[in-house]
Amino acid sequence: MILYRPIILLLSVILLSACGTPKQDPLRPQAWLKPGTLVTLPAPGIAPAISQQQLLTARVKGKTQSLMVLLNADSQKVMLAGLSPLGIRLFRLSYDRHGVKTEQSITLPELPPANQVLADIMLSYWPVSAWQPQLPEGWTLTDTGSRRELRDETQGAIETIQYLERDGRREPVSIQHHRFGYSIAIQHLDEQP
Repeated sequence: MILYRPIILLLSVILLSACGTPKQDPLRPQAWLKPGTLVTLPAPGIAPAISQQQLLTARVKGKTQSLMVLLNADSQKVMLAGLSPLGIRLFRLSYDRHGVKTEQSITLPELPPANQVLADIMLSYWPVSAWQPQLPEGWTLTDTGSRRELRDETQGAIETIQYLERDGRREPVSIQHHRFGYSIAIQHLDEQP
């Protein structure tokens, strides 16, 4: 449980220090892209559907922590469950046209907010065309080969996502968040068609 403390502390500081209050759609979740920049996430639908089990290993300030994620997404909804490395359910999030519902099974102060986990997953999988209208003016999200980059209005790097081709599908294998100072290695635990 101590392993989650660095990320939650980092996210808490970011949330407390953020400024500005953008317009919010009450049915769509929001997440921080950098201190002071809160965005509404894209709509939940995606095609083709995704059904994966992943082990996310985060590195922040020299410490490593792990979180298992069960991800199911289709044209109507996203279902996300966060589990401890021992398989204990920590949270469950569902996101559809009616909004977001989050269930916290176990209260762990070290656990990153479910919306932040959802944002990184959606930045990794959702098409650039779904993200671009949600980004602040001047921000860009671009795909180049096996890499996706999110840049702010000054063209400063915010997030870099690396991909591998597996069975004709492009799957994220690492996320580097330059502003929040963390990296996430993604291990795919199952290979479903």
